[in-house]
Amino acid sequence: MVFERFVLDRDHVVCCWRFSFFCRLCGRLNLRKVFVSYHHRLDQYYKNALVELATQQDIFIDRSVGVGDIPDDWENQKIRRVIRDSYLRDSTVTILLVGSETKHRKHVDWELKSSMIDGAVNKRSGILVINLPTVSDTYYTACSPEEKAFYPFETKWISIDSRAEYERRYPKMPARIIDNLLAPNVKISVVGWNKIMQNPNMLRTVVESAGESRLRNQYDLSRTMRRNDFNPELSFGFGSVGN
Repeated sequence: MVFERFVLDRDHVVCCWRFSFFCRLCGRLNLRKVFVSYHHRLDQYYKNALVELATQQDIFIDRSVGVGDIPDDWENQKIRRVIRDSYLRDSTVTILLVGSETKHRKHVDWELKSSMIDGAVNKRSGILVINLPTVSDTYYTACSPEEKAFYPFETKWISIDSRAEYERRYPKMPARIIDNLLAPNVKISVVGWNKIMQNPNMLRTVVESAGESRLRNQYDLSRTMRRNDFNPELSFGFGSVGN
């Protein structure tokens, strides 16, 4: 009698575990697939921490280029094609991690432009910007009422139509992102790293908001893609200096 009860209890536990696993699996199948664009050499720690948080909290599925996925000796055209066709085509949101040197990276610019293009195979993605602790996070941009609810102390929201003002607020922001912050029919949110790490629900909200706006965004694609990694602050008159 004790043995029979044990078997029933064990089967009950197994059934509960299977049901819980099935529910979790179904939930993950509905998560956004996200491509994270970042400076691999300087900001790998932050990318890893972001993906770990998203995995633990079931916020999104990472579809980024991992360390070692793309050989260093590949030609630029091949790198662009592989990123576009093998990574971005399976994602609906691109998260840009902005650090101290991000805006000077050609691969970041390629990933951003590829995310904005609405092609026959690869549809355009929504874009979310996260300012890392290595840059100022004094300012932020929220595109929906749900996002603004995370700033209860903010009583007056303003619209900015000046490039100079955006560059003052976000001095490390890639030029292509500023182009589109100024575009009238584009929604791109900018949030601070500490804000989303302290509140996973905020990360969930801004990722979903970016995903929902992706097909409505009419991105400004006029800027040509960067051809090299060039930081004028490090050139000292001796030509391009890599990052």
